[in-house]
Amino acid sequence: MTYPHLLADIGGTNARFAVETAPGKLEAILILPCANYATLSDAIKSYLATPLAIEAGASQVRKVGIAIANPVHGDLIQMTNHHWSFSIQSVKNEFNFSTLLVINDFKALAMALPFLDQTQKYQVGAGRAQEGGVIGLLGAGTGLGVSGLIPSKSGWVALDSEGGHTSFAPTNAREIAILQFALQTYKHVSSERLMSGAGLQLIYRALADLHKVTADDIDPPEIMRRGLENECPICSEVLTTFCELLGTMASNLAITLGSKGGIYIGGGIVPRLGSYFNQSHFRQRFEQKGRFANYLEQIPTFVITEPYPAFIGISAMLGQISQE
Repeated sequence: MTYPHLLADIGGTNARFAVETAPGKLEAILILPCANYATLSDAIKSYLATPLAIEAGASQVRKVGIAIANPVHGDLIQMTNHHWSFSIQSVKNEFNFSTLLVINDFKALAMALPFLDQTQKYQVGAGRAQEGGVIGLLGAGTGLGVSGLIPSKSGWVALDSEGGHTSFAPTNAREIAILQFALQTYKHVSSERLMSGAGLQLIYRALADLHKVTADDIDPPEIMRRGLENECPICSEVLTTFCELLGTMASNLAITLGSKGGIYIGGGIVPRLGSYFNQSHFRQRFEQKGRFANYLEQIPTFVITEPYPAFIGISAMLGQISQE
């Protein structure tokens, strides 16, 4: 393989870039706000012009891998949670790249899972991963990403999934009230509407309405801060609800895929919750599946702590292309 490679992880809020100068060696990692750039090409140009990228050899890059928070089918990409749209071939031609691999960000993240060591993840609750078992993945951030890894004779196969857009299914009176509140605004309430940054705000407004108190105009980080510091009972209830919803979503994924290899939690929200997440009812809700409770008790759940896991996955997929 010819290095350096350009790696990018494009979310609805931030675009993360790195230059891979050798297998697994990442340099010039930078995070650029998507809102600061009119197009993906503008963001790439800005990154390649930075002193860090230049020093890492960015001008020599010909092979590029981009993980993006969006479905990838064909040449044209229109982001779901941001206004960027682009043609893969046009971007490849514009920068004279020899290879431009564009895949769903959670597909890239899924490909990273077999490479994570104990310093890049931690387990929540009991359970033991079955060797060579199917692995499930979900993560809440700007949106709700879902994927999975299926073992095959030629290695792991990562799933293209938009499971975050499945319909939200409440399991108790509080969640039914939240759904009823959300339906006043949205014809379809997906899981992502609630298990995401914007979802924290929606849950906050719904619970304020339920308890007949005035909701403040606060953003997700402030909701999390107030909840974690017990400054606001509603914000604390938001975090409780969020962790429980994620537990149910994770268990749905586990029984859908038969994820005996474990369920991994990525995205930007859960790592920011820290020890609160471990002490929440996430795992309790994960195992709360009636006749399938014993089935789920045996499946481990992990939180990904590696700050740039998508880079690991996109690097592995670029490697596969080079070997074909």
